[in-house]
Amino acid sequence: MSFHVVIGFGPAGAATARILVEQGHTVRVVTRSGRSPEPGIEHVALDATDSGRLTDLARGATALHSCAAPPYHQWAGQWPPLASSLCAAAEATGAVLVMLGNLYGYGPVDGPLTEELPLAATGPKGRVRAAVWEQARSLHEQGRIRAVEVRASDFFGPGVTDGGHLAGRVVPPLLRGKPVTTLGDPNAPHSWTYLPDVARTLAEVAGEERAWGRAWHVPTQPALSVAEMVDRLAAQAGTGPIAVRRLPSAVVGVASLVSPLLRELKEVRYQFDRPFIVDSSAYEKAFTAAATPVDEQVKATVDWWRERLATGG
Repeated sequence: MSFHVVIGFGPAGAATARILVEQGHTVRVVTRSGRSPEPGIEHVALDATDSGRLTDLARGATALHSCAAPPYHQWAGQWPPLASSLCAAAEATGAVLVMLGNLYGYGPVDGPLTEELPLAATGPKGRVRAAVWEQARSLHEQGRIRAVEVRASDFFGPGVTDGGHLAGRVVPPLLRGKPVTTLGDPNAPHSWTYLPDVARTLAEVAGEERAWGRAWHVPTQPALSVAEMVDRLAAQAGTGPIAVRRLPSAVVGVASLVSPLLRELKEVRYQFDRPFIVDSSAYEKAFTAAATPVDEQVKATVDWWRERLATGG
C-alpha cells in the first residue's frame, strides 16, 4: 500500500491514522510532543511549522493529512505559519495535501450549507480558516501542489471529549441521569458529523484525483437538535428522559471573562442560536463514503463513554 503522514493526533488525527492502518497503509504521525509507537503508526515529535523538517518527514508520502489545529484562542496568529509550512511540504514532496476544515468560513447563511457558497465570514476565526483553504487552492490552481479540503460540522462520537458540544459536557451527566446544559437554542436543528465518517472521508479523498482542487462536506446525517440527540443518547443509555437547559446568556458572559474558549465561541454562536444544516449530497453522489446511521452513531458513542468512565479515562 502507500505511506501517509498525519499532522495532529487529536480525535480526527487519531481516527484518520488508525483507519489508514486498517486499510494497510504505513502511517507517520507528527505532533509537538510525540507519543509512544503503536501498531502500524510511527509517532514523531515536531513543531509542524518547521517546514524544512516537515518536508523531510513527508518525503515519499502519498498524502499529507492536516488534522492539527492551534489552540482555539490563538488561531489568528498560529494558523498562517502552520498552513504555509504544510503547503511548502506538499510542494516539495508532491504529497497530496488533504486538509480537514470546518464550516466557519461561510459565516452566517440562510438555508443549508453547500460547498458552492462563498467563504464570506467576517469574524477572525472564519476568515483565517477561509484563508487557509484559499492559499492551498491557489497553489493547486497554479499547479504547484495537489490539495483538497474536507469540511465537517461539529464532531460527535467515540474519541470526542472536551471539545465537542455532544461530548464531555453532555454525555457523562446524561449517563448519570442528570440534566445537561447547552449553548444556544436546544431545539434548533443542527448537523452533527460523526468522527469515524470524517476519518473515512479523509482517507478516501487522498486517493481520488477527481476530488482534488476543491472542498467537500463530510457525509453527514440529516440535522437533529441538541434536545433530539440527547433524547436518543438517553434512550440508548437507558437513563430516561433528560432535561436540556439553555445556558443563560448572562452566565456565558460572566464565564467568558475567565474562559478563552467561551470568549472565542461568541463569533460562532449563530450556529446554535438558529438552524445550522449541512448539505453533504455532493460528496455522497460522487464517492463511496456514506454517513453512518444515527442509531449506530449513538450506540457507539454511549458504549465508548461508558468504557471511558468505567476505567477512569
